[in-house]
Amino acid sequence: MDADPDTLTLDIDGWEGPLDLLLALARTQKVDLRQLSILELVEQYLNFIDRARALKLEVAADYLVMAAWLAYLKSALLLPRDPEQEPSPEELALRLQLRLERLSAMREAGARLLARDRLGRDVFVRAAPEGLKTIRTAAWQADLYDLIEAYGRVTARTRPVMHIVASRPVMTLEAALDRVARLVGETIDWATIEKFLPEGAGGTFRKSALASSFLASLELARQGRVELRQQAPFAPLYLRRPA
Repeated sequence: MDADPDTLTLDIDGWEGPLDLLLALARTQKVDLRQLSILELVEQYLNFIDRARALKLEVAADYLVMAAWLAYLKSALLLPRDPEQEPSPEELALRLQLRLERLSAMREAGARLLARDRLGRDVFVRAAPEGLKTIRTAAWQADLYDLIEAYGRVTARTRPVMHIVASRPVMTLEAALDRVARLVGETIDWATIEKFLPEGAGGTFRKSALASSFLASLELARQGRVELRQQAPFAPLYLRRPA
């Protein structure tokens, strides 16, 4: 037996050497399998499997396939061949060879993948850039006038609105009714409305007296106590007692 625990070396009548070499020679018909004992081959194979407890599963599977293929070739040579049997032993040998080559390619690819550097263990990705942080500082340029103007705008928005009516002399409607009714009774001919205003009235009091006297004239005309006359729009308004 070979010292390598992963290699099965046979020692049977007619052959001494590795099993894979025997299989290769048997396929090319360079070894006469009729001279080999399949029983001894199987016994040595089983002993090899029993001793190699730590043998890899794929290695054991390869040897199992090779041993089974040798047994099949042996039986095909010993038994008469059926011409109608498909596939032929040669075709089966070719299929087995292709499958073994494909299995070897897959194992090699798997070994290469496992031997590659792993992300996070052997190689590391570059960290994301943090970028530049922009710090902005406002620089205000203002003089005293700008500050006072800004303060005035702010206070104008927040200050409560208050409307104070200044005290001023006015003529009430009641006083104008009494005055116009009394003076129109003393007037025989037509007189303008300004004749019924208080003497010496001026400024804002005159405006108030004129407005109140006009409303009083309309109310007295409605009651039939005075007659009104106006020649054109915005012309002087005349009053008199009814005829």
